[in-house]
Amino acid sequence: MDIERNPVLVDKLASEYVLGALQGGARRRFETLLRRHAVLRQAVAGWQDRLHPMAELAPPAQPPAAVWSAIEAKLDLPRKPQRKRSIWFELREDLSFWRGLGLVSTTAAIILTSLLLSRQELPPVPAAPAVSYIAMLSNEQAQPIAVVTGDAPGGRLLVKLVVPQKIASDKSLELWAVPKEGPPRSLGLLEANGSISLALPADATPQTVPLLAVTLEPKGGSQDPKGPTGPILFKGAWVRI
Repeated sequence: MDIERNPVLVDKLASEYVLGALQGGARRRFETLLRRHAVLRQAVAGWQDRLHPMAELAPPAQPPAAVWSAIEAKLDLPRKPQRKRSIWFELREDLSFWRGLGLVSTTAAIILTSLLLSRQELPPVPAAPAVSYIAMLSNEQAQPIAVVTGDAPGGRLLVKLVVPQKIASDKSLELWAVPKEGPPRSLGLLEANGSISLALPADATPQTVPLLAVTLEPKGGSQDPKGPTGPILFKGAWVRI
């Protein structure tokens, strides 16, 4: 196939490459094509020009405490003894970091959502729900894993996994709302691939719930009334659009 004769495919591949949604072998094949086709390089440069300046609009953010700890370890500096804190406390402490990425994450998530909805294999829907809130959930390697959209008037959440997850048969993926205060609240269980619609609580707004996170839990979800019991797999800022 002569890719230069398919401008729609060129634009879609370039956008997914810049957003980081193109992974594994597909990304390596695309990078090989980049070296051969100037039209692909121009498309990638165009998407970079559109997205990268948005990062400059984000307010300055204080680096998380873990960054300073890593620097101290590299320089072999004496470290002050610290009381062990839960990972959920650390997430709240990093709210300035997530808020700083809010604009970029929102823009990227909107673009990624439009790309997903434009794929031909998706069946047509009678009417698109309103999108009041959005989040792009990424793993520790900053790879986008899921896009979450919230329809406040309809009281529904739509969770779309960009990268299907392989989990054991005795495990479940559970979505959590991480409020500014108090323990995380479960929003429901996710499918390991594809999309799922969940109820959106009226109080799960970005004003009170600035973060969403997904953990790996026993089959059927966490039974602990205090919240999650498993590791955090991916997370992201929950923002209004």
